[in-house]
Amino acid sequence: MTKLTGTGGLVRLVLRRDRLLMPVWIGFLCLVLISFPSSLREVFPTAAERRQYADSPGFVALYGRLSGSSLGEFVAWRAGFLPVIVGLIGLLTVIRHTRVEEETGRRELLGATAIGRHAGLIAALAAALGANLVLAALVTLSMTGQDLPVAGSVAFGLELAAAGAVFAAVGAVAAQLTSSATGARGIATTVLGAAYLLPVAGDLSDHADGSLAWLSWLSPIGWVHRIQPYGRDRWSILALAAALTAVLMAAAIALSARRDLGAGLLPPRPGPATATPYLRTPLALAWRLHRGLLAGWTAGFAVLGVVFGSLAEGIGDLQRDNPTLRDIFARMGGPTGLIDAYLAGIMGILGLIAAAYSIQATLRLQLEETSGRAEPILATAVSRLRWAGSHLTFTLLGPTVALATAGLTTGLTYGLSTAHPGRQLPRLLGAATVQLPAVWVLAATAVALFGLLPRLAPATWGALAACLLVFMVGAAMHLSHWLLDLSPFTHIPKAPGAAVSATPLVWLTATAAALTAAGLNGLRHRDIPST
Repeated sequence: MTKLTGTGGLVRLVLRRDRLLMPVWIGFLCLVLISFPSSLREVFPTAAERRQYADSPGFVALYGRLSGSSLGEFVAWRAGFLPVIVGLIGLLTVIRHTRVEEETGRRELLGATAIGRHAGLIAALAAALGANLVLAALVTLSMTGQDLPVAGSVAFGLELAAAGAVFAAVGAVAAQLTSSATGARGIATTVLGAAYLLPVAGDLSDHADGSLAWLSWLSPIGWVHRIQPYGRDRWSILALAAALTAVLMAAAIALSARRDLGAGLLPPRPGPATATPYLRTPLALAWRLHRGLLAGWTAGFAVLGVVFGSLAEGIGDLQRDNPTLRDIFARMGGPTGLIDAYLAGIMGILGLIAAAYSIQATLRLQLEETSGRAEPILATAVSRLRWAGSHLTFTLLGPTVALATAGLTTGLTYGLSTAHPGRQLPRLLGAATVQLPAVWVLAATAVALFGLLPRLAPATWGALAACLLVFMVGAAMHLSHWLLDLSPFTHIPKAPGAAVSATPLVWLTATAAALTAAGLNGLRHRDIPST
């Protein structure tokens, strides 16, 4: 038996397990991109308007430098954050089918059959790389269908696939370093974050004096941005990304051969022989498990608040000579002012991001169950509802802390730029926290599925993707009202600027409470672990 025996069967297993998840994220990204050419052509019909829009330092930080002024180049630039999203999906996919499999014990069961040492790792990488190639093909077809050049469309699709491939390999390396899936995700996402921030610093420097422009070349995200689809189409950078992917894959395989199944190369930090007194309750244990996640997300929201707040003051200048853009922003956020419309749109985005955190915190329940850690706790005097409630406390309060942090930093940054921080802080804090009922509805959906249909609990991510699709392109695609109303974020008041009515917030909160109650009732009556 070779070290790759059974790889084909494991690839089929990975594809079967992700038969819903992969099509959802691939289709979602393609639908988002399909809306870009027509909407951007309408709002920015001339090269001068595109240059004016892209020349803001804030947009340079978000999307990079605009290499040219054609519509295709503008579309690729406007999608500058998508390589980060594709990279995140790639690393999470590989970690899910490698380190998570070992942590839950499923890989050991498969190892009792005719499965080679590296078959699971190669199968996960093959599935992730294949999904990225499918994405590249569909993006190419989508863009050529919008009358964009074929060569540029191919380069655009491969730009996204290259980012996904590199960070799938990063995820494979991270999975060898630590014995926990949480640790592997932390390592890989930290690398992804650094890869995003390096080109931000380089592009901002290039926009100014250029002294630090070389920083962009230290990051794979910076590399793929410099492919410049529809412009120079620099194919050689794809070879650079492919070489890095190959090196990282070889490193992951070599590291896998040097460790025991279930272990990581980095030694786990030994804990104390006895637990501290404060760990005597389920809530204290839940705090120990969630505190790192909460701190990381809160710090991220603080950074986003600073970035978005710094962009607000420049929005007024941006639209002065572009009445179409002024009308678009006014429709997004209500009639009370363009900057308020921009801020309302930003708060909607922050709400969707907070929902991702809330879902992740909720699904910690499923991880505790499938890993076998829930049973020893429930074998004591701790009831199921008390155990679940200790984790759901962070599902409820975690997004509250994160959104409040984003509202405060956005209000402070924007307020200082206008010399009125005392006025902007409460407005934007309220606009951020008003997103919470919609966030809780998605979290409650995860609770309901976990309690009633635990195998379908990860499908909540699909619900979040649908809400994001409705938010970003629902109006542009002229979706019917009943489809738009399926997203809880459709019913959130467009604050700041628009009047805030309590009625939709009450209804959303009541819906979240009903879904949570249904999920907890199901948890009381089903087997643990679920079969």
